[in-house]
Amino acid sequence: MPFDEIEVPKELREFMIDGAEETVLGQKNGALKQYRYGNLHIREYDDKFLVHTDKIDPRKDPIGHLVYDAPEVLIGLACGIFGGSKIAKSVFNNNSKKLSLTSGLISSVLSGYIGYVASKKIKDYLE
Repeated sequence: MPFDEIEVPKELREFMIDGAEETVLGQKNGALKQYRYGNLHIREYDDKFLVHTDKIDPRKDPIGHLVYDAPEVLIGLACGIFGGSKIAKSVFNNNSKKLSLTSGLISSVLSGYIGYVASKKIKDYLE
């Protein structure tokens, strides 16, 4: 749990801010539901709520949110695109289109995942 996240046990208080909207935007991290209220991001679990503030509301500025609040997603996407295209081009030059598409897809997923995980760990360490 990041240091800027507040845990509110449900046994202490069952709450939801009036006007908070259920959303699919954001990492669920195993939550039952997640809500947004301005820059506030609320995750609901069986026994608690986890609440943190984002710098930018993704509903208003999705790119800004990715840049400032979730750069690991952009890094993962960039790694996936770069890694997948390099492998696909390499295989395409030496083999068939079908093999190149398959290997490009697999390498994209792996490269993207590795880039995402590595940058997330760095981000969490720096926080």
